Amino acid sequence: MFSFRVDRRSLRFRLLAWLSSIAIVVVVATWVLHGILLNRLAQDFLGERLHREALHAVEQLRDDRSSTSLMLDSASRGYQVFHHLYVLKVGDDVRTSNPEWSQDLEPLLTDEDSGLTELTIGQQRLLVYRQPFSLEGEPGVLLVGEDFSQVEAGLATLHWWVGAIAGALLLMLATLNLLAVNRGLMPLAHLQRQLEALQAGQRQRLSVQAASELDGLVTQLNRFIDEIENRLTRSRESLANLSHALKTPLAAVTQVLRGSRPIDDERRERLLQRMEDMQALLEAELRRSRIAGPHAGRMASLQRDSQRLVEMFRGLYPSKRYELALLTKEGEAERVLPVESQDFSEMLGVLLDNAGKWSASQVWCSIEVGDKVVITVEDDGSGVPPDALPNLARRGVRFDERQPGYGLGLSILDQLIARYSGKLDFMSSPHGGLRVVIVLPALND
Repeated sequence: MFSFRVDRRSLRFRLLAWLSSIAIVVVVATWVLHGILLNRLAQDFLGERLHREALHAVEQLRDDRSSTSLMLDSASRGYQVFHHLYVLKVGDDVRTSNPEWSQDLEPLLTDEDSGLTELTIGQQRLLVYRQPFSLEGEPGVLLVGEDFSQVEAGLATLHWWVGAIAGALLLMLATLNLLAVNRGLMPLAHLQRQLEALQAGQRQRLSVQAASELDGLVTQLNRFIDEIENRLTRSRESLANLSHALKTPLAAVTQVLRGSRPIDDERRERLLQRMEDMQALLEAELRRSRIAGPHAGRMASLQRDSQRLVEMFRGLYPSKRYELALLTKEGEAERVLPVESQDFSEMLGVLLDNAGKWSASQVWCSIEVGDKVVITVEDDGSGVPPDALPNLARRGVRFDERQPGYGLGLSILDQLIARYSGKLDFMSSPHGGLRVVIVLPALND
């Protein structure tokens, strides 16, 4: 059995619902106002006509006093034809075209003001204009009225015809709204097809040739895609490097274990050293995964990420003392840096890890936030010869074999900083070890 389901979360449904609701409100309000204004205009038009006729009749009375008797006995057929109500009072003598209305009209005969009045007598709705006058010193009142019910019936018919036309226009407007919404949502459908093609591997990035309102979304998605690709690349490189670093000691251990020669103390010591090197390499890689932290995909928080890393390395190197100094303006310690959280953690983590390895007892870390972000990490170790400082960030270069590793941390750091148009400097520390300074671009406001 066919069932029609409305997706209330759909953007198309919401747009159509809002546009249709607004159109209905506007059309209904316009139709109601049309009825009110049409009725008002008809009353004003008839009231003005009755006013002019009342003035004309009074002027005739003053010009031709002999016509008074004719007026008093309502002999004027013209007024009886064109008006349903005609009342003339001169002195105490009152004549009317319909005596049955005398009681209802009596308050108007005693009123002193002129003007239009609306009365309901039985099933009839009357518009009555009252015109007081003076005839040869004797006060008089002339009431000229007309049945407004027939006019209202005609106006109601016209009003409903206008309503029918408005309803047809409303349907046409709803159809045009549907076409406009479908046309306006085409960029979203195009973006959805691009995402499907991206998922299927048929394209590498999203096109920015979309509606201007989607430019920010497309840019953010492309940036996110680039971030994922860069992380995958770094992960593959790290895995390949780790595999290469473990391959040689594993082969050596396997060869010893498969050999027929007895394992003496010297060979056992070398075998144990190989196993410890592999364990150290695995621990270093696990440490790098911990450095990335739980906030991948977010912008770096100065206080949150830096304090998390320092606390982590205090636990990894309990014999070393880590000091952290946040040099920020008042109230800006929680400020977000213009660096992806995982990248910032890897930058700072590489420096803190190296400093912890080579320091004698203490590591200093300071982060200064101003027009630029300046990160400084230094230690009290033996340091690096001055002629070796320019080559520290070269891939695979190691100047000390006392600690396990494969010379990739600083080269990865250099690549990360280059992505953010930053600067990396190595120099000797006054404390005797190495000082590393990272300068990143200005903060986003």
